[in-house]
Amino acid sequence: MPGDELEFVALADGRLLVEEGYAADLEALAAALSSTLVPPFRAFAVRHDELWAVGGSAIEVVQLDPDPDGDDLELSWDGSTLALAADGIPVAVERAQALEQLASERQPGPYAARARRLEDDLFELSILPL
Repeated sequence: MPGDELEFVALADGRLLVEEGYAADLEALAAALSSTLVPPFRAFAVRHDELWAVGGSAIEVVQLDPDPDGDDLELSWDGSTLALAADGIPVAVERAQALEQLASERQPGPYAARARRLEDDLFELSILPL
């Protein structure tokens, strides 16, 4: 396989999405993780001479509808103020209705939520308490 590093996401439906690097034989790399990780997961692979080292971590993937019109969303609620940045730019929180609903259902107190677009309306989701 060409290249020295790559990052990819394995979705629950079996699709493999290249995030960084060359679209190599991802099936072999994903299969190497199959005994320890169930999709969806994010994986990183690095070439060491002729061998590849691959590691990964489980992720949560959600569909955001309506589309928030951004690829990288950061939503925070400090208990009184709700703020949203889309692709690093502060925007109106109304753009992330679906993300706000998910975050407020899962985290009763102040939170920081991040949604990163993987493909179409699928996003990698992370919600953390503040």
